[in-house]
Amino acid sequence: MRAARPAGQGLLLRFTDDTFEPYLNPTIGVDFKVKKMVVDGNPVQLAIWDTAGQERFRTLTPSYYRGVQGVILVYDVTRKDTFTNLMTWLNELETYATRSNIVKMLVGNKIDKPDREINKREGLQFARKHSMLFIETSAKTRDGVQCAFEEVVIKILQTPGLWDKDKQKFGVQLETATHTEEDFCGGYCTLT
Repeated sequence: MRAARPAGQGLLLRFTDDTFEPYLNPTIGVDFKVKKMVVDGNPVQLAIWDTAGQERFRTLTPSYYRGVQGVILVYDVTRKDTFTNLMTWLNELETYATRSNIVKMLVGNKIDKPDREINKREGLQFARKHSMLFIETSAKTRDGVQCAFEEVVIKILQTPGLWDKDKQKFGVQLETATHTEEDFCGGYCTLT
């Protein structure tokens, strides 16, 4: 039996692989994806960790917050419980993150569905209250997906302490177009 598509996993697959699966098995532990992109003329490589949302896997996730530069918290606009659980994730982030200036984005996914339980205003208010970027998306139709990830990367690039080469081995590193593929792969923008 397959569970209905989890909000974050569908978003990640659309962004990294440009695919949509209406039914996915939930993430067990963590899933890891890499995506290369160019933002504002700068080539970047994202290392994206999709952590399991289920309580039974919660003990595995704290280690993935260490050194992270950006976090995207995703809720399903058709399920109030996913919105209600956001504070748990934020508290965990504050407890285990090793940086104080992490870029945070709140994403309301599945806006293509008619049976909303969370309206856009509620999402925006939550994001403002917790100093987060905000966007609504649909992994099914692609609406807002690319923009969500690009906005997080742009904010990371605007925060030099998050990507300075000297500060951390795996940070967003700006490269020129003349660098080799090997050089390009050396820097990661780490998102959880």
